[in-house]
Amino acid sequence: MAMSTTTPDAGGGGVQAAIPKGSDDEISLLETLRVLWKHKWLLIGSTIGAGVLAAGVTLLMPNYYTATARILPPQQSSSSAAALLGQLGGLAAAAGGSIGGIRNPNDLYVGMLKSRTVADRLIEKLDLKVYFDAKYQMTTQMRLAEASRIAAGKDGIISISVELKDPKLAAGVANAYVEELIRLTGVLAVTEASQRRLFFERQLAKARDNLAAAEVAAREALTKGGLAVVEGQGRSLVEASARLRAQITVKEVQLGAMRSFAAENNPDLRLLQTELAALRAELAKVEGAGSAGVSPKLNAAASDNVRLLRELRYQEALQELLARQTEAARLDEARDTSLIQVLDTAVEPDRKSSPGRAVITLVSSFVVFGLMCIGIFIYRQLRSIR
Repeated sequence: MAMSTTTPDAGGGGVQAAIPKGSDDEISLLETLRVLWKHKWLLIGSTIGAGVLAAGVTLLMPNYYTATARILPPQQSSSSAAALLGQLGGLAAAAGGSIGGIRNPNDLYVGMLKSRTVADRLIEKLDLKVYFDAKYQMTTQMRLAEASRIAAGKDGIISISVELKDPKLAAGVANAYVEELIRLTGVLAVTEASQRRLFFERQLAKARDNLAAAEVAAREALTKGGLAVVEGQGRSLVEASARLRAQITVKEVQLGAMRSFAAENNPDLRLLQTELAALRAELAKVEGAGSAGVSPKLNAAASDNVRLLRELRYQEALQELLARQTEAARLDEARDTSLIQVLDTAVEPDRKSSPGRAVITLVSSFVVFGLMCIGIFIYRQLRSIR
């Protein structure tokens, strides 16, 4: 006996198609259920056995606990940075132009948390090499990275989750991440204020070295009695020349920084060029007056002493300017409220996070049930071929 189905055609009529029930190519739903019912005890036994086996295996698996700490990193404002650059003057503009800004501060702090420096500090601080039973430092770093999940959310909050067998240690590692990040931000120049402070400190250190070298040269000339002659022939002109040179240096640095983002027709750039040209012209007048006021009877040694004294006063003026800028940057860094804020401190979890024994048991049972069904039909097909 055959079963028939009707399939409508394009003209609205029907075409009768007969599918024999015992066809080798297709198995009807009733035939499928009949075959499965015939082997019901095999299916039930294998499914229950797989579930029991999976449950037994999961009972042997250790419990893992997840501790999570959440922090709010500082958000850097470009508008406040621009206002501060205007307050600090020429060298501040050079510093701001050279150090630039960070597009997404959260990515920076996540990268710092995942750095090898932080990992090594945590391994040493919490003796994680013993906990992970690792022989090498790199192996411990890898296992710590596998146990840690550090990510920044769209809300700007960074989550630090640590999954370990020991719930107390998991909370300790998560909190240690936060502590090391705070310590690292205190050492590195991360915020815009700290970057400006670092820029000025480096420039000030170079100026101090140059001033020390100029003082040594002037001291050697003083022992020869040459500087006394210079002091009597225009010390004020030498000091004025040094101050002008220091101002010109500041303007040149500012001009170089501005050209990196401003066009040639920029009014601020043109104004700066005009001021620089005026300072250079004034310096030329001062140096011309100084050379005119020097007695022609001065020998070559005395002329060298004029140059040495002028260099000494220039380095002194430049160091004074940089010292003021450095102090202003330090005050700004101290007033900066962009601090890392801890929203949630990691606490010792009282419930395990893995393994999910119920899920593993159910998934294992369904997988075995499906495989047994497939195996039954494959076996039936092979028998029919024979």
